[in-house]
Amino acid sequence: MTRYVIIGAGAVGASLAAQFELSGVDYALVGRGAQIRHIIDHGLAYQRPAGTRKIRLKAFDTAAPPSLRRSDILLLTVKSQDAAEALAFWAWRPIEHTEGLTASALPIVTFQNGLATEAAALRLFPNVYGASILTPARFTETGHVVVGGDPQVAIVTIGRYPQGSDEIAAKIVADLSRSDYIAETTTDIRRWKAAKLLHNVRNVLELFDGAEDERAAFSAALVEEAETVLKAAGYTFASPSERTVSIAHWKIAENSGIRPGQQSTWQSFTRGASSEVDYLNGEITLLGRLHGIATPYNRAAQEIAGSAAQQGGFTALLPFASLRRLAENYLSFSTPIPSRPKAHQTG
Repeated sequence: MTRYVIIGAGAVGASLAAQFELSGVDYALVGRGAQIRHIIDHGLAYQRPAGTRKIRLKAFDTAAPPSLRRSDILLLTVKSQDAAEALAFWAWRPIEHTEGLTASALPIVTFQNGLATEAAALRLFPNVYGASILTPARFTETGHVVVGGDPQVAIVTIGRYPQGSDEIAAKIVADLSRSDYIAETTTDIRRWKAAKLLHNVRNVLELFDGAEDERAAFSAALVEEAETVLKAAGYTFASPSERTVSIAHWKIAENSGIRPGQQSTWQSFTRGASSEVDYLNGEITLLGRLHGIATPYNRAAQEIAGSAAQQGGFTALLPFASLRRLAENYLSFSTPIPSRPKAHQTG
């Protein structure tokens, strides 16, 4: 019987565990810090539009993780900035009742925003499945997760990385559908992840206070830069019309506890956790540098958010004027970065 080992007990991981618990899908939730300790000791306060319930979960601290089975599937739900450490922790753990097999033999599904985690996972795991998830979820209070999706929890698209689909992807989708997710497979998960990144680069603006028209213009500039550099890097973008399942009746429920302007980046800063901005806006600045394209807006957003994360103690929104000034400064002297000449082959 398949068991899902969920690595990370934040909004995505804890809600997956709760839904699996409620639907009878086998799982183990593994995390670290105050969140997992609270879940182990007291259960999870799980808030959906219909109300809040306390759920006891099969939860483990990384200090004493569960033994792995050959039939396990790993679901990596930590944030992008924590993925490398988690991958290294799990890849070489033994699988019980086998000789010489490690967790690297198991399928792993990456739920991270951005584009970096799948390639990092593929370095250690031969069977990597990317997941693009749309979920209105909030984790800002230890032991409490809010999900406002209605009637289903979230929308998930899954495919093998870098491309393809198979029976394992179909199995995961079936179990997610059974657990009240809208789920589908794709043969080109990179297109779905790239399309989501076009939206995620705007998350950083939730950290800033400013006039709505100025924020809207800056948001458009972030997306325009992202689209330009992603196209230069060879990415194309999936569109909603390509979905194989209907999401016409799915919505964020009113009075569900989910508020506009409080997505994952804002939540991380509010909790005092590390920032994923380096893997969102930072991905765009990286690709811009690799392909000779200036990205002043995403660079400014990454720099100010990174500085704020280092200072800690995020209790008030940052001034938008400082973001605008830095972007204008970079814009005033930005020139395309020269592409590196191709090396001549020898020998």
